[in-house]
Amino acid sequence: MTANPHGFTLNHTMLRVKDPEKSLEFYCGVLGMTLLRKTDIEAGEFSLYFLGFTGSDDEVPTGDADATEYVFSRQGVLELTHNWGTEEEDGPVYHDGNAAPQGFGHIALDVPDLAAAVAHFDKHGVEFQKRPEDGMMKHIAFIKDPDGYWVEILSARSMAGR
Repeated sequence: MTANPHGFTLNHTMLRVKDPEKSLEFYCGVLGMTLLRKTDIEAGEFSLYFLGFTGSDDEVPTGDADATEYVFSRQGVLELTHNWGTEEEDGPVYHDGNAAPQGFGHIALDVPDLAAAVAHFDKHGVEFQKRPEDGMMKHIAFIKDPDGYWVEILSARSMAGR
């Protein structure tokens, strides 16, 4: 079989979020992602926030067509969708996929140093679903975003036994 015979790439995963300010603080402020593009869809009363890791602050093009192509040609983009008004609702708005009925499970981030990442998350008051010292899998952690979605934290080097 030919490797990627069609030239397809996995561009993005979408998560619905209750409060975009809290979600952006988590994904951009705590995890270090960059807001690549925001689009408001007034007719549907929702906003799309496209996030990714960048090498520099000026990496993202400013022109509309260039920015659109940039976002949709990248790999590893996270799309946060905010349905207007959900931030006013009490309690959780979306299912995280990890309770019955199970479905979506988590996204995962590779970090250079798991212990340093855990210390960073502790400093920022991030909620853990699983700390590295919990359970049998000592080489991973799971944290939760403001909507309760799980984010696996791993170190590729550690997972390879290095």
